[in-house]
Amino acid sequence: MTARVSIISIWVCFILLLVLGVVMVASTGSCVPGQEELPWHGTFLGKQCLYGTLGIVLALGLSKIDYRFWRRFVKAAWIICVILLLCCFLPGIGKTINGESRWISLGITFQPSELAKITLMLTLANWYTTYREMAGTFWKGFVIPGAFLFGLPLVLILVEKDMGTAAALAMSGFCVMFVSGTRWWLLLLAILVASILLYVMMTGSPNRMLRIEAWRDPQAFSQGAGRQQWIAILSFARGGLAGVGLGDGIEKYGSLPYAHTDFIYAEIGEEWGFFGSAGVLVLFTILTISGLALAVQTPDTFGRIFALGLSCTIFWPAMLNMMVVTAILPNTGLPLPFISSGGTNLVFTIASIGLLTSIQRHTPIIRQNYWPTRRLKEIQNP
Repeated sequence: MTARVSIISIWVCFILLLVLGVVMVASTGSCVPGQEELPWHGTFLGKQCLYGTLGIVLALGLSKIDYRFWRRFVKAAWIICVILLLCCFLPGIGKTINGESRWISLGITFQPSELAKITLMLTLANWYTTYREMAGTFWKGFVIPGAFLFGLPLVLILVEKDMGTAAALAMSGFCVMFVSGTRWWLLLLAILVASILLYVMMTGSPNRMLRIEAWRDPQAFSQGAGRQQWIAILSFARGGLAGVGLGDGIEKYGSLPYAHTDFIYAEIGEEWGFFGSAGVLVLFTILTISGLALAVQTPDTFGRIFALGLSCTIFWPAMLNMMVVTAILPNTGLPLPFISSGGTNLVFTIASIGLLTSIQRHTPIIRQNYWPTRRLKEIQNP
């Protein structure tokens, strides 16, 4: 797969997923009580269209800026990211919804953890490019980038009770550090320590333990903690192979909580059937493979690591969301990229597409492969 084919594949998959998201938000969001009383721009569909448009404009703007330009602001971006994550706990600024303190309100309400995804991938890419020769050392290859630069913001996200985002981000960081040259046994040690801490957090919280029990037997908890996953399973079963038809799903009418956000994949399974839900999985897989292919073909170390990180921050949230909805994993509350109704997540995920495009457009060797005539003129007229 060439670099040009990779970026075209990324955009095609992204647009298809975004369009599907708009269609499904229109189908599921309209069933939420009170939507008919709001102006169009205040409905879930209106917001999805507005945020999607904003994200595309941002992505196009980022694609025109050389991705290496952002290396100048890595330190400032990391500090701002940490400050915004800390603001989630400040009275009057931080907002707690459903027991989770992942939002802040500064004129507009948004989730700093979504900005953190891009910022931390940028930070790790810059660090391992700067200290490329020391990636295998203990301090500069593992402790400083893993425990401090990446670990501190990750802990803040975890303390916000945003375990879904923290898990997806941890997996993305693991992939970046492994590919960058961090010793594998150090990463395994980090996974062991993280597993112990996760176990302590789970067993120390009755609410989390209840979620685990509900995940193990959703039917037994179908009227309580396991309701979402049990109804999601019924949605897939009702959809069968071809689905009941767009707009004809019934579980979105109050039976399935958050059918337009975290559990929108279940409605895709009900209305589009196995073929539709499998198609979503295929699109995310193609998008990720294309992102990895772009990373492999990028000769610049910074661009290669950054492209890998951005691809992972799209892939892992998508996989975790679909695994939660299909009851493979316990319920964590994570949106499906490009499809779930939302603002911050949608805008920053689309922004990642723009940054991937920038890597393809502003890497000289890649460009030489696709503009042979322009390259020939440059050689003839230096």
